[in-house]
Amino acid sequence: MKRVVITGLGAITPLGNTVESTWQAMIAGTSGAAPITLFDASRFRVQFACEVKGFDPSAHLDRKLVQNTDRFTQFALVAADEAIRNSGLAIDTIDKDRVGVIWGSGNGGISTLHAQIADYARGDGTPRFSPFLVPKMIVDMPSGLISITYGFRGPTFAPVSACATSTTAIIEAAIYVMLGYADVVVAGGSEAAITESAVGGFSSSKALSTRNDDPQRASRPFDKDRDGFVIGEGAGAVIVEEYEHALRRGATILCEVVGHAQTSDAFHMTATHPEGLGAAKGMRLAIERAGLKASDVQHVNAHATSTPKGDESEITAIRNVFGDGMKTIVTSTKSMTGHLLGAAGAVESIATILAMRDGIVPPTINLVERDENMPADVPIAAGVAVTADISVAMSNTFGFGGHNAIVVFKKLA
Repeated sequence: MKRVVITGLGAITPLGNTVESTWQAMIAGTSGAAPITLFDASRFRVQFACEVKGFDPSAHLDRKLVQNTDRFTQFALVAADEAIRNSGLAIDTIDKDRVGVIWGSGNGGISTLHAQIADYARGDGTPRFSPFLVPKMIVDMPSGLISITYGFRGPTFAPVSACATSTTAIIEAAIYVMLGYADVVVAGGSEAAITESAVGGFSSSKALSTRNDDPQRASRPFDKDRDGFVIGEGAGAVIVEEYEHALRRGATILCEVVGHAQTSDAFHMTATHPEGLGAAKGMRLAIERAGLKASDVQHVNAHATSTPKGDESEITAIRNVFGDGMKTIVTSTKSMTGHLLGAAGAVESIATILAMRDGIVPPTINLVERDENMPADVPIAAGVAVTADISVAMSNTFGFGGHNAIVVFKKLA
């Protein structure tokens, strides 16, 4: 098996339109939540979200491409470009047959689909659909267009595992590199689902916080007063590369991908297993495959969305995996970014990698009083960032349908 490393990062999030601006906002404990501007939410039960701010696709993409792509694809193209530039890949000289793109989304071009159906419903019944409806909507379009933009001819596809999607993409990329099927894979996910239908649907299922009067304090993982997640949007991209290939081209290696696992709760359409059995199994497998012990993992970026049952089941699973006297520091960056759905795992993997790079665990903001049903001895970076020497860290993501995806990163010695 080949060794797998990360050599580049790219991000567009509710906290910033680059990796570093996002990271600085994270460690400062900034909330990305605010009233919704992407549509008129005045009649909705939930009227706030974590939107990407100040994003102008025409500053990055040509006019025709902007016109013919959905917002989630635009996010993907811009984040992938940052990651590629950050990695120092020499596009003109690398073997493009050995470079792939594995990029996912939970919802794809839902805003395009919503707009087209709404236009049809308002019309006279005559079908007037855009010829770009399907390519703007389908989930695999970012992977295809990233491939087309740079001429990458390696394995290119789109995994979908709901909110575990972009972690799944990173894991699949690592597997392809481990097996020698590619030298480099652009991996990640993007989401732009702050639409009437998505907000309405999540709201009607009572998954979203309803703190319309206080959006910035609405996402409060592990807090006793949490009442649901805050929907977000954005993209995260990582360059997954074979170790020797990275060394030969003199790349800056950010970390190594040493363990990963994908499991299923096999329990419920939308709820996590109450005891976190699938999550715990995935964490144990990822650590075992890394050749490590639980005590070697110094930091966990938890999935922790701020839902009443989900946070409780995950923290229970973490406690069961790491045991008595655990010193592993847990945080939830969703307290700041909101829940980026299919893009969450990639953005949180980036935060996990940067926590190792800078020795800083970003805070779980809005955690005022821990839920009494949660283990009290699990260390959580509550309120403010925590300085820590981190050489091994884990990122958890879970999705509707019971999908669990966990990845373990390690600093190079």
